[in-house]
Amino acid sequence: MANKNRAIFFDRDGTLNVEVDYLYRPEDFRWMPEAVEALRYCHEQGYLAVVITNQSGVARGFYHEEDVVRLHRWMNRQLAEMGEQPIDGFYYCPHHPQGTVPQYTTVCSCRKPQPGMIVQACRELQIDPAQSWMIGDSLRDVESGEAAGVRGVRYTGGSLLECLKENLGKR
Repeated sequence: MANKNRAIFFDRDGTLNVEVDYLYRPEDFRWMPEAVEALRYCHEQGYLAVVITNQSGVARGFYHEEDVVRLHRWMNRQLAEMGEQPIDGFYYCPHHPQGTVPQYTTVCSCRKPQPGMIVQACRELQIDPAQSWMIGDSLRDVESGEAAGVRGVRYTGGSLLECLKENLGKR
């Protein structure tokens, strides 16, 4: 697939940032160890950096889609303030089958481990899944990537940069 981008798809909560139940406020956000450096390395190696995140707090009525978008914009502003490139794309699933907000209470194709968000990102950002990776802290992240034809990597903590380097070297 010539002229296609390659990407590193990152789970958000527990991978790029410290896990906080239903994170939507910038004041509660903390980057994981060497997450910013991992994003820089991703770009230096010619990959797009794309966030793929389940946000069931929307379906549960804890916050709104606008809050998710606002946090993602804030993350990119933080990166800019550090002199870093922005995250190239944010994809989130607001659905959950046991939600309390009717419009989001559904079984969907975008909620991980389903591959919908990755498939959408590949289409919109012209990404070749065979040349891309999904890195996340849960099995559903890995399964989502693999279902979309992307190599999945389980991040188990520690340096996200080292996790990325170790796995990209295994091509």
